[in-house]
Amino acid sequence: MGTSDARRWRRQKGLANYRLVRYADDWVAMVAGNRVDAERLRDEAAAVLLPIGLRLSREKTRITHIDQGFDFLGVRIQRHKKRGSAKRFVYTYPSKAALAAVTSKARRISREVSTNESLATLLRRINPALRGWTNYHRHGVSKATFQYLCSFVWRRITHWLRRKHPKANWTFLRRRYLPGWWPTEGVKVLYNPSTVPVTRYRYRGARIPSPWASTTRQATNSATA
Repeated sequence: MGTSDARRWRRQKGLANYRLVRYADDWVAMVAGNRVDAERLRDEAAAVLLPIGLRLSREKTRITHIDQGFDFLGVRIQRHKKRGSAKRFVYTYPSKAALAAVTSKARRISREVSTNESLATLLRRINPALRGWTNYHRHGVSKATFQYLCSFVWRRITHWLRRKHPKANWTFLRRRYLPGWWPTEGVKVLYNPSTVPVTRYRYRGARIPSPWASTTRQATNSATA
């Protein structure tokens, strides 16, 4: 939508402003206007994509207010009041579908690994899934979600240990597998999602350099030479 001056001019004229956020073939168009402006932009986007054989997905394409929120790439984005304050802020946190996906994966791994295997084998399979998921979501409001995931995987591991040693009591399990009540075998330790530091991502917007501008400039210089 051009420079900040152009956007300011559109606001003074009562016109809507837009901003596009894209990742691969997924994108979100943010509209500073009303629902009619959003519907018009959706129709224009569909018209642009049609000549190249692309169509908007009916399942993924919808118009919603930021106060109602929406899911994008596994992240829930929604504006609401800050706790203990009357001010409203836009928050990003893991979506319910993303949390369900990682817990389902942890459950599946704990079922696939036979109890004839060692605890270290189970930890070698489950740790990368936990590490990758938490690193992806560590730039949002994710601390409470990480703590829930920590409790979930602890219960899955201890349940697996109880099946591995059905006649053992907690004293035996703690002495052999749970030092400090945390699943460990040898040098292998269960990855703890709750210890992942949450660092909020700072929006850079138009300050991110465009790769297309540099490519176009290089092509122009080559043609000139």
